Amino acid sequence: MADDSTLSPTASSDGTGQPDFDATGSRADAPRPADSGAVPSTERSSSTGGTTADIDAAAEAAALDAYSRTVISVAQAVTPHVASVQTRRGGGSAVVYTDNGYLLTNAHVVGSAKNGVVVFADGVESRFDVIGVDPLSDLAVLRARGGAPAAVSMGDADNLVVGQLVVAVGSPLGLAGSVTAGVVSALGRSVPVGNGRAARVIEDVIQTDAALNPGNSGGALADSAGRVVGINTAVAGIGLGLAIPINVTTRRIITTLQHEGKVRRAYLGIVGVPAPLPEAVAERTGQNAGLRIVEVVRGGPAERAGLRRGDLVLSVARREVRDAQGIQRQLFGDAIGRTLPVTVLRNGAMVDVIAVPVELTVD
Repeated sequence: MADDSTLSPTASSDGTGQPDFDATGSRADAPRPADSGAVPSTERSSSTGGTTADIDAAAEAAALDAYSRTVISVAQAVTPHVASVQTRRGGGSAVVYTDNGYLLTNAHVVGSAKNGVVVFADGVESRFDVIGVDPLSDLAVLRARGGAPAAVSMGDADNLVVGQLVVAVGSPLGLAGSVTAGVVSALGRSVPVGNGRAARVIEDVIQTDAALNPGNSGGALADSAGRVVGINTAVAGIGLGLAIPINVTTRRIITTLQHEGKVRRAYLGIVGVPAPLPEAVAERTGQNAGLRIVEVVRGGPAERAGLRRGDLVLSVARREVRDAQGIQRQLFGDAIGRTLPVTVLRNGAMVDVIAVPVELTVD
């Protein structure tokens, strides 16, 4: 509402000689009560005894405080389970994921090292041995010789949504127990790893704006409930961090590394992106998305099987495929050398091809 001083006092604006009325319906020339001086609406008293401005400020403070409480709670839950990793050639961070001393980190954090030292948030140190390394998922499993804190709570990255609060815990620049917070900036990102023929793309990587610095690699990315949903793996640029998701595929990799020390993989030689199915096909199949092939590696099993760029993969081994993870679940060691039926949508028609994956080796 405008201040009273801006209202016309007695003159008629329409030339009729009738007095004007203000926005409240009162005559503009009517006498005002002594205490009726208008004040800006943001300063009016409310029924709760405070001004609107006070209430807005209190609401903002409460929201900020709720955010702080969430981050503090996550930090308290996760930090004791995150260690600083030190090897002869470098270091990073690691996360305790079992109650008997196994830790999860990035393959690039340990490199070719066989052992090293972990330092926990409480200052306790322990020697560790490298149990298994998988460069093609950028994951590695360590085991502390002198014991470690209990396991952190593990979550499922498949349940994340863009905009969700996440908290990163690690040892950037060697500063153990460092905490930063942000949001999930994007999902489904891809990161190329490996070299030569063993080149592979890590799919479904989490992008976050939680500040990450050298040394954060191998540390935890947790949701607001304190569950670890990712392992921080790279700093792609200012305000842009990436994390390997904790999901069905990575859990299988972690278990294999812990028990066998390495991961044997079948190799098809395709790169794809999720894509919707045409409406008619979706109605017929009950499936609304597939994986669009954007690259077929020359000379690879997929090319030999007749798969082409532009094909929309619907199923592999008769199992529905909606994204890259749907294929990767089928490409572990037991698929090497075995026939693998692949159904694709090509030029509006469904086409079945038979591929024979080979073992993917790291040169």
